[in-house]
Amino acid sequence: MKAASLKEIKTELNHRSTQELLELCLRLSKFKKENKELLTYLLFESSNEEAYIESIKSLIDDSFEEINTKTYYYIKKSVRKILRETKKFIRYSQNKETEIELLIYFCEKLKHLTPSIKRDKTLTNLYQRQISYIKRKVSTMHEDLQFDYTMEIDKLES
Repeated sequence: MKAASLKEIKTELNHRSTQELLELCLRLSKFKKENKELLTYLLFESSNEEAYIESIKSLIDDSFEEINTKTYYYIKKSVRKILRETKKFIRYSQNKETEIELLIYFCEKLKHLTPSIKRDKTLTNLYQRQISYIKRKVSTMHEDLQFDYTMEIDKLES
């Protein structure tokens, strides 16, 4: 089966009744956890972005506490998983400030991880890639926000 284009789906949705749209959304939410998470964000959390950011930060905290620090292999696997989940939550929001705040928070947690990431090249490279990505994103923002976020990035780099 070939999936329809976004334009075709949008056109078809315009021809459906409100009740049919409701049933389609509920059916869609049953198939994947990500669909349900996105609907949860759109319905309940999109109105209060600050609370959403704080809830994701607490999830990041919990994830970093659960990392098995016996070997760098397990640390790398866990850190990549945390980053993947963080990026998933960023995609739900599609807000640049939210993206930058969560990535900066992730980098802070990674920087202060014990044992140090400086002993492992892969983790150091991951950290540096995230910092450079944040810098690129910040450069597209308003000047006042650029200044604020640049200060936070400088703290991470020192």
